Amino acid sequence: MTSTAPKTAEDLFRFLDSLHIRHVTKNHAPVFTVAESEGLRDEIPGGHTKNLFVKDKKDQFFVLTVEERATVDLKTVHKVIGASSRVSFGNPEKMMEYLGVVPGSVTVFGALNDIDGRVTFVLDEDLMKHEIINGHPLSNDATTSIGRDDLVRFLEATGHRALVLKVTD
Repeated sequence: MTSTAPKTAEDLFRFLDSLHIRHVTKNHAPVFTVAESEGLRDEIPGGHTKNLFVKDKKDQFFVLTVEERATVDLKTVHKVIGASSRVSFGNPEKMMEYLGVVPGSVTVFGALNDIDGRVTFVLDEDLMKHEIINGHPLSNDATTSIGRDDLVRFLEATGHRALVLKVTD
């Protein structure tokens, strides 16, 4: 376990720049739920995400990144993502330790903080139909827009394989 301070949005932007990945970020009031974030839709085009930080009984952790209005069946999703058992939500301590974020800020960009590769990142097939994907840049007071293919490149550059699977109903 590595104990370094979590990376910030600025660290994320520098990392994306180093990969020559185009990104646009819009600052806004903190949003904790999909319902709160829906007011931003007209201002920010693309696929908006909901992220679930889950774990199985063997303490394998996953971030499921899906379209914001999609539903994930937590009773069956383990069969799709390769978990050893049904999944439950990961606790805030592990969320901070592995992703460097607090509840309400879970994001695919947390891969930047998962330097030990403890988390598997799953991108929903339906979400990946959008050319632009939006997610929190490690805090929920901004939204970062990035190209779909660049999101996959970002994950690979952090040492993670982007699993694109059908995890929504």
